[in-house]
Amino acid sequence: MEFLSREEIINELQQSFQSYIDKFDIEAIGIFEEEGQADQYYIGYTVTKNSETFHIHTPYIKNANGDLAPISKEWTVESDDPQKDDFKEYNNLDNVFLEL
Repeated sequence: MEFLSREEIINELQQSFQSYIDKFDIEAIGIFEEEGQADQYYIGYTVTKNSETFHIHTPYIKNANGDLAPISKEWTVESDDPQKDDFKEYNNLDNVFLEL
């Protein structure tokens, strides 16, 4: 399991912003971060498309130094609308953005 700094992961995610905006007609995109229970951490994107906001993330494990390693390669999509269910188990970000 390879651990990377939070900054390295975020920089990598940010590099794809413009390509996702262009390819999937996204209105806005930013970084999503959330501290989980125990040593879990979630990083991904906050995306606005068709005037709806979604949080797209994947789980990481955090070590004692604060570095992160992915737990799985699956992405979860959460809507800001509390009436909508979360969507899980996307293996590919392109599939996530096609579904939005």
